[in-house]
Amino acid sequence: MDTEAVRSFVRAAELGQLRHAADELGVTQQAVSKRVAALERELAVRLFTRTARGVDLTLDGQAFLPHARGVVAHADRGVAAVRPASRAPRVDVLGLRSAQAVLLHDYWRSRPGVDLDVVTLRVDDPHRVAAAVAAGYLDAAFRTVTDPATLPPDVRMVHAFDSPLELLVGPRHPLAAAPTLTPPELRRHRIWVPGIVAGSEWAEFYDQLAAAFDLRVDAAGPNFGTEVLLDALADSADLATLVGARDRYLWPPGHDLRRIPIVRPTLAYPISLLLPADPHPGLRPIIDHLASLPPLSEPVWRPSWPRFTPAAVRGHAAGDRRLGCRQWT
Repeated sequence: MDTEAVRSFVRAAELGQLRHAADELGVTQQAVSKRVAALERELAVRLFTRTARGVDLTLDGQAFLPHARGVVAHADRGVAAVRPASRAPRVDVLGLRSAQAVLLHDYWRSRPGVDLDVVTLRVDDPHRVAAAVAAGYLDAAFRTVTDPATLPPDVRMVHAFDSPLELLVGPRHPLAAAPTLTPPELRRHRIWVPGIVAGSEWAEFYDQLAAAFDLRVDAAGPNFGTEVLLDALADSADLATLVGARDRYLWPPGHDLRRIPIVRPTLAYPISLLLPADPHPGLRPIIDHLASLPPLSEPVWRPSWPRFTPAAVRGHAAGDRRLGCRQWT
């Protein structure tokens, strides 16, 4: 099996477009298309369906993807075995506009010359991401498995940082003029978060948040993307949504959207980091950077899932029973 064909398939699956995969791999789109076609002939199945937006995985493609990642990971580990420390740490973020990506960008800008490989897996189930960490395809992933007992044996989860939430509304919303808001003031207002995926960490977060403060979190309708959501907020007098304070959103000036901090208590989304038992040495300064962030103003509400501190990863020697992570050297 051609490893580069498998790599082309993996990147096309994760990026959703053959052109983007070609740009990342430094080849032509035609080369990626030929590699994928050759792989499909070898496997005797179709891996993708072509759409106006790019490519979507078939059921066979979905079944093959985790194994393909393993093939790529094994090949990369073989190369790394003869070129030690030649690869930048590969870190998965939920999205390139997310707080995780913003903070990683801040870290990279503050350290000229540091190499970093930031990827975005098109996966909602955190267990599949944890499997990618266990297989060595990822060095770390900003995902939360809310029941740590279900993590792979060689993957550990540490708390990275807390992301405070803000209410995002259009100019005609009744709360648009508020400088800050408390959770009780959000009651009876429709908080629209379209496309919440059952079984995802954010589904559990919103379930706990709604129950804790009697909020109306509406997940109705498909998720057509950030731009469509922002357009809907700008045109509505009653829609609102929740965003992370560090999440990066851009909208036309005419939208006049308002980001309103939520206080007393601050609503915090805990961001976790999945790590292998023997972390990439390039991850330690990243975790130190995250640990240097200022704490949130108390009081703070967080969901009930377990939290681990980066200090635990940095400070414990080999064989730590609680985290199972070896100390960096």
